[in-house]
Order: sequence, then C-alpha cells, then structure tokens
Amino acid sequence: MIRVFTEGHDYYYEVADILANYCRRDDIEFVKEKVPAAGRSLFVHSMLNPHPDGVDLQCSITGDGGTVTKTDRFRPSRGDKLEIRKQYKRYVKHNLLKAAEEFFDKSLPWGILTGIRPVKMIHKLMDQGLGEEDIKKHLTDFYRLAPKKVRLGLEIARTEREFILPYDPQKVSVYISIPFCPTRCSYCSFPSNDISRWSGFTDAYVECLTDEIRAAAAALKERGLTCDTVYIGGGTPTSLSLSQLERLFESVGQNFIDSGTREFTVEAGRPDTLDRRKLELIKECGATRISINPQSMNFSTLERIGRKHTVQDIIDAFEMARRVGHSNINMDIIMGLPGEDEGMVANTLEHIGDLKPEGVTVHTLAIKRASRLHEEVAVVDWVNEEEVEAMMQRTSGYLKSMGMKPYYLYRQKYMVSNLENIGFCLPRYEGIYNMQIMEEKQTIIALGAGAASKLVYLSEDRLERKQNPKSLQHYLDRAGDIAAGWRETIPRL
Repeated sequence: MIRVFTEGHDYYYEVADILANYCRRDDIEFVKEKVPAAGRSLFVHSMLNPHPDGVDLQCSITGDGGTVTKTDRFRPSRGDKLEIRKQYKRYVKHNLLKAAEEFFDKSLPWGILTGIRPVKMIHKLMDQGLGEEDIKKHLTDFYRLAPKKVRLGLEIARTEREFILPYDPQKVSVYISIPFCPTRCSYCSFPSNDISRWSGFTDAYVECLTDEIRAAAAALKERGLTCDTVYIGGGTPTSLSLSQLERLFESVGQNFIDSGTREFTVEAGRPDTLDRRKLELIKECGATRISINPQSMNFSTLERIGRKHTVQDIIDAFEMARRVGHSNINMDIIMGLPGEDEGMVANTLEHIGDLKPEGVTVHTLAIKRASRLHEEVAVVDWVNEEEVEAMMQRTSGYLKSMGMKPYYLYRQKYMVSNLENIGFCLPRYEGIYNMQIMEEKQTIIALGAGAASKLVYLSEDRLERKQNPKSLQHYLDRAGDIAAGWRETIPRL
C-alpha cells in the first residue's frame, strides 16, 4: 500500500498515473494526514507552492529504506487559468517522477507522458516552431523521456506530418462500429457482443446504423465537410452476413466515399468470419486496406485467449485475400499474452515474415477492467516486464528487417509493461485513419453502438467527445434520436 498526502494541489489523477507504474493502482490511497503513521511501509508527500516568482515543488517518498526528497522550481509560461493548471499538473508529475525513479530505482521510458498519445506532445512542440534539438532537450530534461523513446517519437512524428498536414477543418474521418464477434477474446474490453447470442439483432442493427450513416452524411454535406478516411471496425465487422455487409457497404459508398477520400479500411480480423465472397465484396466496395489479425501464431495461445480457429485458418484467410486482389493487408499481434515466451513470439514473426503483409500493428497486452483477463488476474500465467520488453525489441528488429518502419504509436492504461503499441508498415502503406485518430487534429465522426466521436475545433484548440450508447439494446432503442442528433452536432463544427 502507498499512502499519499498532497499539499497545495488536488492532482490526484496525475499522481496516481505516475505511482501506478510502481505498484497496483488499487494499492494507492490518498490520505489527509501530513505525517505518516508508524508502521506504514510507503508514504508519499507531494507539495506545490505558487509564489510571485514562480512555483516551488517538493516530493518526499518514505519507506523502510529511508526517504528520498526532490525539489524543483518552475516559472509557468503565459496562459489562462486552465493552461496554468495544466502546467502545474506537469510540474507535479515531473517532481514526483524524479523522486520515484530514485526511490524505486526504476525509470519510466515515457517519463511523465502517461497519457495514450505521447507523439501528440511532439507535434505540439513542432507546431510551436521548435527545432528537433530543442525538442529532444525538452523531452529528456522536463518530460523525462528515455533517449530511445525521444528518437522513436520524433521518427513517427516526421512520418505522420507527411499525411496529417496541413490541418484542414473542412475534412473529417468516419469510424463505423460493428459490435459483434464470433467469440469474446479474454483480453478484450471493447463493446462487443457474441454473434451466436445476438444474431437476431444484427438486421435491426444494420438498419439503424445505415439510418445514422445517412443522417450524419446529410449534415456533413450541408455543412460543406468532406470525408478524408473511413474505418469500419469493431468487434469484427465480418461477423455480419454477406447480405448485411452488402447493405452496409452500399450505404457507406453512397454517403461517404468520393474522389477525395484517401483511405477506406475494413477490419476483417477473425479468419473464422471470412470466406472468399466476403473478401471479394470488401474489394468490390472500394476498400483500400484490410486487417487480418492473428494476435499470435501459436495454437495453444489462440485456445487460451478464446479464439476458435487455428493458425492454418489465419494463413488460409490471408492467402485467400491475396488471391481476390487485396494488396494492403495489416496484421495485429500482441506481446505479453499469458503463457507466451520469446520463442513463441519468434514463431509468430516467422509466419508473418512468410505471409509478407504490408503492415503489422504490435500491441503490448493491456489488462482492462472490462476484460475477462482482469477477472482472472490471480490465476493467469503472466509474462514479466523484462520478457515483454525483449519481445518488443525482437519484434521491432524483425519488422524493420522486412523493410517496415514505425508510423504511428499509442499507449494504453494497465499495460503489462511501461511500453506502447506501434504500427509498422512498408513505405507508402501508412494507415492514415490511425494517425488522425491519435493526433486529434481532425474530427472523427463515429457511428454505431459504442462509437465515440471526437469533434475537433482547430481555431480554439479544443476537443469535444460525443459517445453513443455502449449497450446494443440501448443503441437500438434510441437509434432515431441518435441519428437526428447529428443534424444538431455537425453544424457546430
């Protein structure tokens, strides 16, 4: 248990974000006592003191081995109260991390950038006109990033800027949620419904979804906005029947796809939902990119995580996709799946090397509260941090040897290690939607159950979120109001 006393600030979330890298989040308790009670194993005192010349910070961590104390002084830059508060939060995290790194003898590769979009900060510094050397110094000295993460972040930012600049408020991207899967994987926390139990609702869902598509598209057209990219995800979109997919793709094509649309991605993730006709349909409807996602190419792992297909099924689906003409295929894999070791990861990589996809997204396992793995935490054969780091290094090296480069990156809470998810691809096969959703400089109109829109107001440097109901039944019950809501929301963009 780590007990924490804050003085001069109430940045509990930020403090917990740092400390959660050194203990279980559930073991962090905020207390109202300034002096630790006798017998407490760990006590953190974080203090912030603004004054006319700037702000002073001090953090002390006390445990059985003694006390580590770190002090800092900063002068906030100009800004309104909200901006100053954001700066103060960063100062508290910086000061706390300095103390924690020494006390626990463990550095965090991403420093105080505990959010899921570390590259977004690099873009912000670039947009302010800073050169790369100044950015490197700022990221290492203040944000406390490890040099290798600074290099990775800069490499990805340079690549992304080829595709996301100039920022254009007249363009949006569209995400379409299909919340059905053949089975629910043990690590999954997305809103998804077992198709065998909910198949009676899929026709109604497609009908409601196409109504929402038409309503959103009409509002976009009236506002003079055009569609940059379209991404159909889930769940597993190919869980739908062929006729349902035909209706969905027809609606998407009529309402969103035109000569200015740069990318159209369909997740065809599970091989047990694919056949030749579905893959042909995806190609015929104009999709420029698909994903076939094994997560692992080890059958024992597939069984353990709840997949109902074999490694050969993945290979067969991939080769079938090639035969019908798909020339931009991404594959997702996960590092740190229970029971896996570095040799098993090497086996997965060898299979991927044989298949030669255009892109591979490498995830670090995140144990979300809504997943089955979170409930099984006491009995699962977890992979330790050092092994996951070795897996990531091996994977990165292997994909680079295939001619791929990292092109987008994001992090998640509750990851097995303090690492990241990275998208790799061959040059000119970058997933544009993936970059736009991460860097938050383009509005994402998200449709369907569980879909979360991001409404970007570039001139105000502001972001609003609009969440559709996660419950399939609630979405169906409110479908009319949800569709009508776009006629009010989109004109404000």
